[in-house]
Amino acid sequence: MKGLKVFFFYLAVLSLFRLIFMAGLHEYLGEDSGISDIYVALLRGTRLSMQTAGGLTLVSLVPALAAHYLLPFWKKAEWGLWLSLNGLLLTALSILFVAVFPYYRLFHANYNQMVFNGVNDDIEALFWTFVQQYNLPVRLTGALLLAYALYRVLKWLLETREELIQPQGWPLPLRYLLRTAYLGLLYLVSLLGIFGGSLGWQTAVDWENAGVTKDEFLNEAILDSPQAIYRAYELNRRMLACNGLNFTTEDIRLLAAYISGRPADSDNLDDYLHRKAQGATVAKPRQVFVILSESLANWPLLPEYDYLPVAPDLRALMKQEDADYCPAFLPNGASTVSAVTGVVTGFADANLYLTTMPESFADPYPTAAAPQMEKMGYETNFWYAGPATWERIGAFTKAQGFSHFYSRGDFGEVPGSVWGCEDECLYAKVLEGVASDKPSFHVILNASNHSPYDVDVEAKGFPKEKVREALPENLSQDEELLRELGHYWYAQRELAKFVKEVKEKFPDSLFIIVGDHGDRYNLEKQPKTYERYGIPFIVVGKGIHKGTLLKDSAGSQIDIMPTIYELIAPGGFEYMALGSSLTTTNNRGVNYGFFITRNAIGKADTVPLVPEPLVDSQPQIDDQAMQDYCNAIRAISWYRPKYGAILDEEKLKDR
Repeated sequence: MKGLKVFFFYLAVLSLFRLIFMAGLHEYLGEDSGISDIYVALLRGTRLSMQTAGGLTLVSLVPALAAHYLLPFWKKAEWGLWLSLNGLLLTALSILFVAVFPYYRLFHANYNQMVFNGVNDDIEALFWTFVQQYNLPVRLTGALLLAYALYRVLKWLLETREELIQPQGWPLPLRYLLRTAYLGLLYLVSLLGIFGGSLGWQTAVDWENAGVTKDEFLNEAILDSPQAIYRAYELNRRMLACNGLNFTTEDIRLLAAYISGRPADSDNLDDYLHRKAQGATVAKPRQVFVILSESLANWPLLPEYDYLPVAPDLRALMKQEDADYCPAFLPNGASTVSAVTGVVTGFADANLYLTTMPESFADPYPTAAAPQMEKMGYETNFWYAGPATWERIGAFTKAQGFSHFYSRGDFGEVPGSVWGCEDECLYAKVLEGVASDKPSFHVILNASNHSPYDVDVEAKGFPKEKVREALPENLSQDEELLRELGHYWYAQRELAKFVKEVKEKFPDSLFIIVGDHGDRYNLEKQPKTYERYGIPFIVVGKGIHKGTLLKDSAGSQIDIMPTIYELIAPGGFEYMALGSSLTTTNNRGVNYGFFITRNAIGKADTVPLVPEPLVDSQPQIDDQAMQDYCNAIRAISWYRPKYGAILDEEKLKDR
């Protein structure tokens, strides 16, 4: 009976948490979702939480049963196990529940793989972010008080007597009948707990099939915190095991041939990655810069947001005669480290954590940017606003061929957050470090447009009240949104200022400007896929003009370096790349979850693909060609870094 009480208590708590989660974040509910959708989500979530409640109950039930039968003379041991173990579980549940609100606002998802990315992150920086931006002491205190209140309720339930199980004075047949009913209930609850609200595996609900509504927010709400953590664990385990991809070597050979335009006659993948430059379209610049700007989403640059004065400097830069812009561009992944690996190695995000793999530290990959730029006579430098230990970025970039790596530790006492120095300080250090007598290639990764958003942007000139007036009425009092928009404004202003200063000092410089990722904040609670994930691709420099990029150009971060090679390399220059240039052939992009063209975007894991429009026109794609392109990029980006150049089916047997 105690086990049943604990089970139904956890089920009630998880269901209550789900209801509060939906109410507390109701602004993320889609406009097309109604009461029936909410009801479906609550019902589905309750069924899934039966599995969670069953698992949580076993944590205390099994040790208590063992104590009951093995230590019958020591009743306090059994009672202590019930209370202490459930107290710990309720504390963990309460902390997860309180933390899920800011987590969802940041990532638009319940707990996901980003939890495990954080394990590899800068723990001290994360801690101070939690303290400064998310009021960790207050939230933690609230979570502990909630846990204590729940603990007191459960303790009261466990202390109540189970008189119905052994009613005094009942005839023996009735008592046996009641015991039989109790055992039947116990059996039923066991099945519901094992199969997620079902009586068998055929109709079982689990985290992979729970999301049955048309609303992404409700699908995330269906998962209680333990289920969401389990989902994150499973996806991360698959990533580490690389079993999220399922290609044979024959598949990879054919896909590599498709993407390279050559016969499928080689087992050496590198043969399919060879390219020859068609000839420089601009005079060879002395300085080449790739700027990966933190959270530089594309949506503030779109015409429909022209009324919002958060990107005036970048818009002005894009309008200059020596600039061109592609609005159909995808990040390599959902986080900064994916952008780094995409630019540094030339490989797409394919269920590999390249900065943790021993293979990444043995030798530069053949598609790596730094060695190929050195081949053209450039000294290679990587500049990062944060610490060199973040994601092992210092060791990783140098292992991949960069001659020099500079990080916050090299800059002395400079203002900034736990994630890195302020953008203006980073750009000043870069400008100081560019040698006028030496051709050099620079990758710059800034950090200011990142939580905890603690740059004093108003003191730096952010027109907060002007932006407030421009915002829709329902958003004009959202101080957190204004703070986020202020950091976007600051980042784009400093970026444009840096480009201007470099051009004055080194007039023949070339710049590629992209965001590291989007998907951090939008005006809408349910933004369109394009506005949520898209990042800009901007090229600026001497010889660049409107029309330098293809009219229908589109791409992702693996296409950055091929674009540079085709802009500046002499005809016949041999380089290796998986992506292709936006100046010559590339009119499509793919990343970890999406594809994009100049008029369509969509999820890359559906059959058939379902394109959504970038603009008002009807999106058109060649479904089979896009499927083959997505598979080719992923297959090569998976096999080549992990297993090497030679296609060998034996290597795949350990998957």
